[in-house]
Amino acid sequence: MLWDTHMHTHFSGDSEADSSAMARAAVAKNLSGICITDHLDYDYPDDPDLFIIDFDQYSKEIHKLQSDFSDVLTINYGIELGLQPHLAKKHHDLLQTEDFDFVIGSSHVVHGIDPYYPVYYEGRTETAAYREYFESILENIAAFDEFDVYGHIDYVVRYGPNKNADYTYKKFKDVIDEILRQLVARGKGIELNMAGFKYGLGHPNPTEEILHRYRELGGEIITVGADGHAPDQIAWDFEKVPGILKAAGFDYFTVFTKRKPEFILIC
Repeated sequence: MLWDTHMHTHFSGDSEADSSAMARAAVAKNLSGICITDHLDYDYPDDPDLFIIDFDQYSKEIHKLQSDFSDVLTINYGIELGLQPHLAKKHHDLLQTEDFDFVIGSSHVVHGIDPYYPVYYEGRTETAAYREYFESILENIAAFDEFDVYGHIDYVVRYGPNKNADYTYKKFKDVIDEILRQLVARGKGIELNMAGFKYGLGHPNPTEEILHRYRELGGEIITVGADGHAPDQIAWDFEKVPGILKAAGFDYFTVFTKRKPEFILIC
């Protein structure tokens, strides 16, 4: 009985999903619980209001959802912060005011450009673009580490010119290992993000090798999410989750409630 702890509703600028429909889909998939983690990306390029949340409305809706589904599904209140170094204080201040269960820190914008857009890759090799993305994660961690897990560490390969056709962990081992060491040293987790399968990559984000390397380096916190933006994306390919986690050295997955981790054995 897994949890899906990374999903987006109409409070995210890239989703129109009804939160009740997301919860109903989770019940239909026999999940034990979910965490709704809508996007908050301050200073998003070209459209700075696209990923801004009205927290009064957001918290009110999630708390109503918790009450409505209390008999059949546990629902936690989360956020996915789009990290950029200059936003550290803004994110810190937010976390003093909102009572989140779970905070994902993610890299969506790299030095003013989202790798979702082709312009990020123009005028240089794909390898150089990917390396800049990974190096920006280190910049983000150095500036702000008040998240619980780092989201989809190799998000960039979803959108590169050749996606992950020429991408390997070994090609970027030096910088990826440093990311993982920094997270482990700070007691931070990573996520098994199953959306890589949805995007046709044939692997999760990050790849199985990176999950295994995190564990090898002493990492203990691993959450699971489908990164769904619509009800039919809830628990995407979750039948693969136990095998992926066990192959990476985990006998459990992690759920955060009130920012505290609970380690749940995989049956």
